[in-house]
Amino acid sequence: MTEITAASEAAIRRDLIDVALGRRPADLLMRVGRLLDTNSALWREDVEIAILQGRIAYVGPRGSFPGTATETVEKPGLAAVPGLGEVHKHIESSHVTPEYEAALVIPRGNTWTCEASHEFSNVVPDRTLDFWLAPRRAGSPLKIFPLPGSAVPPTAWEHGAHLDGVDQTRFLGESLMTAGLDEVMDWPAVRDRDNPAHPRLWSMIEATWNARAVVEGHAAGIRDLPNINAFAASGISSDHEAWTAEEAFDKLQSGLFVEIRIHTGPEIVAGLLERGLRDWSQVALATDDRPAQEVLATGATDRNVRMAIDAGLPPETAIQLATMNPARHMRLTPWVGSLAPGRFADIVLLSDVERFEIAEVWAEGRHAATGRDYLLDVPRIDWPDWARQTVNIGRALGAEDFAIPAAEGRKTMQAAVIRPFHWTDDFLTFELPVENGQVQRDATRNITKFAIVDRYSGTASVSKMFWLGCGPRDPDTALCCSMAHDKHNIWCAGSSDAAMALAVNTCAEMNGGWVLVHRGEVSATVSYEVAGLMTARPAEALAADMAALYAAGEKVDWMFEESYHPRWAPGFPERLAFATLTCSPWRWNLVAPSEHAPEGFVQVQTGETHPVVW
Repeated sequence: MTEITAASEAAIRRDLIDVALGRRPADLLMRVGRLLDTNSALWREDVEIAILQGRIAYVGPRGSFPGTATETVEKPGLAAVPGLGEVHKHIESSHVTPEYEAALVIPRGNTWTCEASHEFSNVVPDRTLDFWLAPRRAGSPLKIFPLPGSAVPPTAWEHGAHLDGVDQTRFLGESLMTAGLDEVMDWPAVRDRDNPAHPRLWSMIEATWNARAVVEGHAAGIRDLPNINAFAASGISSDHEAWTAEEAFDKLQSGLFVEIRIHTGPEIVAGLLERGLRDWSQVALATDDRPAQEVLATGATDRNVRMAIDAGLPPETAIQLATMNPARHMRLTPWVGSLAPGRFADIVLLSDVERFEIAEVWAEGRHAATGRDYLLDVPRIDWPDWARQTVNIGRALGAEDFAIPAAEGRKTMQAAVIRPFHWTDDFLTFELPVENGQVQRDATRNITKFAIVDRYSGTASVSKMFWLGCGPRDPDTALCCSMAHDKHNIWCAGSSDAAMALAVNTCAEMNGGWVLVHRGEVSATVSYEVAGLMTARPAEALAADMAALYAAGEKVDWMFEESYHPRWAPGFPERLAFATLTCSPWRWNLVAPSEHAPEGFVQVQTGETHPVVW
């Protein structure tokens, strides 16, 4: 498999012309019972497909191909649809490297992905394209179209990795596979000219437009019509954050391309049907974040297609939402989205269209999967140090690094407290006890300690404060992870400072991943040795490690505040990895220490800071 370049395109398309006209043999002639033309949403009966070097050269009725083929394959009882595409996907959230992502999702019909790279881009920004294009250069059949991260850094109040319009111009010029700019999340910075991130973000947007590429959006919490209109007027093209049919319809009518996720997908699809939506061409299905173990259990984009069918869409339309619509939106139709000449020969063969049951998947003219079995070799990639050595704390941390000193002579201190997914404008305030000169947790009120450890600068910088209703209640227990959307510093929640230090030091020694310390001992680990976000192992191996982590977590007494957030479930608090998101609609949050916010506690829309105790 080769990267798409202008030169390679010119060469293969000249050869495809010859095959279509019968002037040279095809590699393969596949005959199928019927084929869905996603350009028209109509079925073609008894069709043959001529393939050369992984591309389609000819599609027509059985017996119409004017040439010959080295091999002929008959699939009379199966229905052919194009390989499914991910319009918005963070492969990093699968937590397997992209060569193993291919083995995971291709049997589920996915043959191409628009990779929203602000996770990896925040870790190793200058290597964004090197990383995502490496598997294809090594022979992986999954086509990854990278969108470099716009949220690097996520807000003006976070430091470290930095991408701007100069970088985006370089990325877009280096590869035709670079599809655009990843989801623009910092709406206050786009909207407000006095926001310090305003020039950087607009330089990336302008650079993307200069290349006639796509600017993707993230409009979480933007539900009022003035802000929806302003968001659409900015030139940002899409949103995948709608939670209700009303919100999705308002955004659709404002000209945004709506990408529906699985969480409330049934309600949105049914609601759009109820509103009489006739033209679904501005709608796609998006996976966004889905861990490998969840894909193994429930599916990838094939699951989304089944959801849309079950919600009332005709199968033909539901399939368009995962093929032609995302390809058209991302301007990738010369290569993917339909079973038509010039496109990659990515063919999903269905045994049951209404149930979207996949019998076989062919990727670039090769039989890649039967049922859930991946049939191709996974290329071995020895990921270099720039991808593996990404955790640089600077030294081993001690309990003192997580302590919060009290003012001299005080028996109690006022403390700023937030909870996971703190959506209110103001933080909470609690009076906490002081012992041995340090402000203490209060497990009786579900107050524990939460910390962010800067894993990039090597300065052993730690921000810490008190959080409500998260983390462990058991003594000397802590949970940490190097996946902390979107900056991906190490977060840690713990019932003692010593346990937090042990967890973070263990995580650093592993070059990233999950660490659970229970009653003073490391009880479970999961390695994310690539960028601190992924592992270069099969999804099944990762799923086994995660199952062991969950089993160890079941032995821990976890704090829980049901009244504060209905989606925050009791048990192992995996969603803490998303609780450090600083994009809207969050207000106060904890980030790594910086000159602007030495304690790391900042209102991310305004930049206002506040002491964690006083």
